[in-house]
Amino acid sequence: MIKSLKLSENEISELSNISRKMRRNILLMIHNAKSGHPGGSLSTVEIMTTLYLKCLNHDKNWIGTSKWEDRDRFVLSKGHASAALYAVLAETGYISEKELLTFRCFKSRLQGHPSCRALPGVEVSTGSLGQGLSIANGIALGLKLDKKPSRVYVLLGDGEVQEGQVWEAAMTSAHYKLSNLTAIIDRNNLQIDGSTESIKSINPLDKKWEAFGWQVLEVDGHNHQEIYDAIQKSIIIGQEKSAPVMIIANTVKGKGVSFMENNCGWHGKAPNDDELKTALEELRG
Repeated sequence: MIKSLKLSENEISELSNISRKMRRNILLMIHNAKSGHPGGSLSTVEIMTTLYLKCLNHDKNWIGTSKWEDRDRFVLSKGHASAALYAVLAETGYISEKELLTFRCFKSRLQGHPSCRALPGVEVSTGSLGQGLSIANGIALGLKLDKKPSRVYVLLGDGEVQEGQVWEAAMTSAHYKLSNLTAIIDRNNLQIDGSTESIKSINPLDKKWEAFGWQVLEVDGHNHQEIYDAIQKSIIIGQEKSAPVMIIANTVKGKGVSFMENNCGWHGKAPNDDELKTALEELRG
């Protein structure tokens, strides 16, 4: 469903407050588990809040009803950012905020990488990088064959784009004219071992996706209005061009915490007690 391309000031303020709260919850989850991926979870927060609270056609109360089949689908291809997904699922009522602190604990539904067998609201079990776009293709193609109005959204990491399967999937998306598919790249320029450009350059990223038959938009990945505009435009452009749409969201790894920002050392490390205290103070509204 295409909505207005403008968020109100109140909506933006609300999204900003929720984003700050989600960042706090992400850090509390990872600190409590003494394990997780803060950097790439924090960089996705505005993308996730805007998508789940303003764009996705979904509702926790639809599970098991006839409406559930017509929901939009979201695939977290960069499954290590599960803390961000769980935080937004708490904000949208799929799970309780209290359950967040069971993250990565034995027998918890909130596994280190999301599991669709464990948790309602998780469409696909992910974690093996490079596979999410292929999965999203299959879902989008199935929805088209069934003549469903639903859309599919998939979030990839920029380091993940170095995987060969991503580009095979990119060709497939364009070949089947998957106009109901919007992909988003969390372009934070870092991966576990350093910068994406020093490890294996993916630039010029926009030209690569265009060459594979995609329509491409580029946004500030921490600007709710720009993200919202791009997601809504992707619906229109996809229909007009009969093509999948890629949104390149320029972000900062570790966004919101000064000592984590642009620091690949925080790709997969939990903060200690003092670091958590400092981070939470920085995120105080």
